[in-house]
Amino acid sequence: MGISIAIVLIIMLLLLLAGFPMIASFTFGALGMIFALNPNLNMMFLVQQDIAGVSTFTLVAIPMFILAADIMSYGMTANHLVDFIKAFCGHLYGGLAITVAGACTVFGAISGSGNATVVAIGKPLRSRMISSGYDAQNTDALICSSATIATLIPPSINMIMYCVLTNASVGEMFIAGIIPGIICFLFFSVYNYIYARKHDISRSERVDWPGRWKVFKKSILALGFPVLIVGGIYSGIFTPTEAAAASVIYAMICEMLIYRTVKIRDLFSITESSGIMTSAIFILIGLGQGFSWVLGYFDIPTAVTEIALKHISTPLGMAILISVAFWIACMLMDQIVAMILLVPLVFPMATAMGMDPIYVGVLVCLQSAIGFITPPFGSNIFVACAAFKRSYVDIIKGLPPYLIILLIISVIYIVFPDLALIYR
Repeated sequence: MGISIAIVLIIMLLLLLAGFPMIASFTFGALGMIFALNPNLNMMFLVQQDIAGVSTFTLVAIPMFILAADIMSYGMTANHLVDFIKAFCGHLYGGLAITVAGACTVFGAISGSGNATVVAIGKPLRSRMISSGYDAQNTDALICSSATIATLIPPSINMIMYCVLTNASVGEMFIAGIIPGIICFLFFSVYNYIYARKHDISRSERVDWPGRWKVFKKSILALGFPVLIVGGIYSGIFTPTEAAAASVIYAMICEMLIYRTVKIRDLFSITESSGIMTSAIFILIGLGQGFSWVLGYFDIPTAVTEIALKHISTPLGMAILISVAFWIACMLMDQIVAMILLVPLVFPMATAMGMDPIYVGVLVCLQSAIGFITPPFGSNIFVACAAFKRSYVDIIKGLPPYLIILLIISVIYIVFPDLALIYR
């Protein structure tokens, strides 16, 4: 049995490395294990599990958050966020870089998607940074890295997926992600402050308080978006799914009635884009659920758990195992796919040791953030290549400092697990 499973998993990985879509890998994995271990199993069970994978009510939040982000990306929200943060940080050393990191953080609280943040914030700000004296490699790396904060800041799609897989509280997961997201932003800001001083990069003039107030008034609706989501969920006014629906309405009111940058006819192309992204995600979720069911049917998670528990006896060791496993997985494949594959394996082990599900989720999402910018297959790298028309090598050259920063933050959370639960 063990040899058959190993062969199937190796072939799945080879399919991915050969460029086959994840759909092919999941399909082969599920069918391969069935044919190898129980060829008489009724395939209707697998089909039912694929359907069940996208039938969870919590998943309704994903397409609505994607749609809200697409509406705001099409309109003026991103520009207003940039203007607001620049008014307060632009005069500092590295002020423009801090503005980019801050705008990515706040936009992450709108989109929940790192890839969308690269495009929405990176495209309008990259040229500004380079013309101000920033190196193109550091600029690209900053945008790619800051966009990963969307994985941690609510309404992170990765967090929603984790909660679907583990039945953890989406509301608690959202609140727990705020602090690590802010820590990432602060670390990136400090690094770029030092970088700008060292390279004597020019600063913009300080904006006086009347000017800041003027910018704030223009930006207040954009800043109200994360307040709506986080405040609504934390106060109990909204469930996460209701907050997603409210975010779409809020985005439409802002962009169509107040800013008037989105017309009714624009909604067709916007919803088409959202639908395509949602379809791709849901196909992966459905097939991933089927594959996870096959793993459970043949009791593979239990076997892996028993083996791991023989060699890992402490929560610290389990936290290290989770971090390393997810980091490697997320640098090789889509983060949601990695979660579907690994969460059913590591979550039972973690809870058996008494680890809090929310803390485990923070670790998983931190590794997803690192995986976004880790070669060879970090997805933000490829999005940046397409958006900025830069080569793969040019994009990855500036990433090491940001990878080191994220790894340091990850180590902090491994050593001090209570930091993830400080909101309680």
